[in-house]
Amino acid sequence: MKSRKFILNFSPTGMIPTKTITPHVPVSPEEIVEQVLEAGSLGANIIHLHARDPKTGEPTYKKEIYQKIIKGIRKYDKQIILGVSTSGRTYNKFEERSQCLDLEGELKPDFGSLTLSSLNFNKQASVSTPMMIQDLAGKMMEKGIKPELEVFDLGMINYAKYLIHRKLIQPPYYINFILGNIACAQSDMLHLGLLIKELPGRTYWAAGGVGDYQFQTNVMALIAGGGVRVGLEDNIFFDRNRKKLATNKELLNRIIDVAKMLYCEPYKVSELRRKLGLLPK
Repeated sequence: MKSRKFILNFSPTGMIPTKTITPHVPVSPEEIVEQVLEAGSLGANIIHLHARDPKTGEPTYKKEIYQKIIKGIRKYDKQIILGVSTSGRTYNKFEERSQCLDLEGELKPDFGSLTLSSLNFNKQASVSTPMMIQDLAGKMMEKGIKPELEVFDLGMINYAKYLIHRKLIQPPYYINFILGNIACAQSDMLHLGLLIKELPGRTYWAAGGVGDYQFQTNVMALIAGGGVRVGLEDNIFFDRNRKKLATNKELLNRIIDVAKMLYCEPYKVSELRRKLGLLPK
């Protein structure tokens, strides 16, 4: 049987895990670079980057930190697809959230994350006003950076269609479904199926799950014909009993093993670049 190709989106760090919570999360630019390069060797083809302040370990928007991370990756891997975060969970000024989009030349990211509405997490809100979303989309278009559309619920797909109507995003589109958050779409085949049904044409997608739901969401995504997003950003445990802290390598290897059983293999980066309309580096 011929293998089906899929997107393997690796999210190593995020904004929440700290060294106190898990020693395995990469925080410094050097740690992030090392784990990204290892993930690439395992088959990851898209990397979802968050930057941290090297002194405090807290999330940072500063492009100098993103620059150091991307430069370290590009020194050894010129082609892997790199995305940067414009999250509104901690910072909510446009000048801050969009700063990472100002990197240029070899250091320009391929993707910028674009969450398509405000939402509540367990203990925190992530605020994205309509104007903020449109301004970020406009700057990405101006800079030649493709939006990595973040979808937590059905209404966010509707807003993606609104951005398409406004000509603020262009095909082919790429969407991450993030399932299992307490206030959003759940890790359920019916929820996932409805999200897929409402996708605009020429859309590629991957699905990740929050916390306990990461592994089952990844498996559902493969069965449904999509890609996966996996990493310590979304889940720090290897098991549902929360007795074993995971490493990024363990999370990647597990879903790759399952993918092989389902006759799936990650896209080669060059192939995925062509499909997503990304120029070779």
